Amino acid sequence: MTGRRRAAPDQQTGSAGAHPVDAHVGRRLRERRTVLGISQQALGEALGISFQQVQKYERGANRLSAGRLWRVARVLDVDVDYFFHGLPGNPAEARRHGGLGQPEAPFNAADSGDLARRETLELARAFFAIDDASLSDPLLAIARRLAERAAESVES
Repeated sequence: MTGRRRAAPDQQTGSAGAHPVDAHVGRRLRERRTVLGISQQALGEALGISFQQVQKYERGANRLSAGRLWRVARVLDVDVDYFFHGLPGNPAEARRHGGLGQPEAPFNAADSGDLARRETLELARAFFAIDDASLSDPLLAIARRLAERAAESVES
């Protein structure tokens, strides 16, 4: 025996595909980077890694270590828990909502697709670029009213 052991395959992912949590964290990384208008190249340079490594993180193909995730959060100006927002069973979200943090259904990486749509990210980037509350507040009110109308039309 050589003393080296092969790692057991991840029970959640099998041999193909990213672990659902890694995919979720990667999606959140891509969303935040895109909203801020930062390229993969620029993020990689800020972190001291290649843009290809950023791509792997965003796809969930490579896991972010705790230290690297902390550094990414600093560069993207968010708390570390930002990357776990919306993840079923997230204890921090469960405390906020008074639940036990147990997911109601298995996590599906495709469930948060609307947040990753290019239009959603472009809208968020444009909204955050408005520094004047007298402009951004009415825009938010309009968006909320349109969403209410859309929901009412679906109900009837």
